[in-house]
Amino acid sequence: MSTSSTTADNRSKVGPDRPQRNAGQARRAADWARRAPLLPALLFTIVVTQLPFLATIVISFMNWNSYYPQDRGFGGISNYVSVFTNAQLRGAVWNTVLLTVTVVAVSLVLGMLIALLLDRKFMGRGAVRTMMIAPFLVVPIAAALLWKHALFNPNYGLLNGTLNAIWKLFGSDGAPQVDWLSTAPKIAIEVSLIWQWTPFMMLILLAGLQSKPADAEEAARMDGATGFQIFRYLTFPHLRQYLELGGLLGAIYIVQNFDAVFTITAGGLGTANLPYTIYQTVFSAHDYGLASAMGVVVVIATIIVANFALRVVASMFKQEAGR
Repeated sequence: MSTSSTTADNRSKVGPDRPQRNAGQARRAADWARRAPLLPALLFTIVVTQLPFLATIVISFMNWNSYYPQDRGFGGISNYVSVFTNAQLRGAVWNTVLLTVTVVAVSLVLGMLIALLLDRKFMGRGAVRTMMIAPFLVVPIAAALLWKHALFNPNYGLLNGTLNAIWKLFGSDGAPQVDWLSTAPKIAIEVSLIWQWTPFMMLILLAGLQSKPADAEEAARMDGATGFQIFRYLTFPHLRQYLELGGLLGAIYIVQNFDAVFTITAGGLGTANLPYTIYQTVFSAHDYGLASAMGVVVVIATIIVANFALRVVASMFKQEAGR
């Protein structure tokens, strides 16, 4: 009697949980059925991205220079010591930071101004948008060649040709013929990259402007708010996420820019950035260990800078929202 009552009690305890367990198992099976097609892509991504990075970390601790094959072996942290004590590399780090900050900041400002203009209705707006996007569609190496030969060339470039035309309007043939690449090599590289990346920032910010609710702006206008006040307190806070996205994506791509530096100045005149210095270390010095250590430092620094930049931008907008 007591045994049958105990069994009945256990069934009464287990019985209600069984459907829940079955439902949980069915839900997990359904989740795995949805995720299973993504596993090959996940494995492929791990193989082509993480395994090479692990190999780079291993090589960075080795003395591996093809000019000295007899010295190949474990070198400890000697490559990392060279990275932080090499004056040439410190200059490359500074050039990379300066190039990235300048191009991203100027591109964001110009992109926002152009996006504000294109957000208004006017005749031919579609054609103007297409023309504004065109620079970003140019292949980076072709864009660098365009700026180097068609614009900056002191003999037949467009910039000096424009100066000649202006001087002739005033009856003079003595227009200055500036060698732009020798006079301002860093600015020349920055201008070419700003020209190419401003449309990218403009596209992101224009998408943000077109997602802005119109009723709040109309209410502000009815309350007598000026155009600057609407931009200051409505439009600019609304663009926060889009500015963060544009700045982050731009920084990630421009930090690793190689085409413009290689094509316009070939790393000369103090313009070599980290990607170009790594390229020289691998293909000129054939020092694979040192180049791998430089690459690892670049990756870690990029992650730190990206996180720091996101925190700073987020705190700025929190302060702005609290006013």
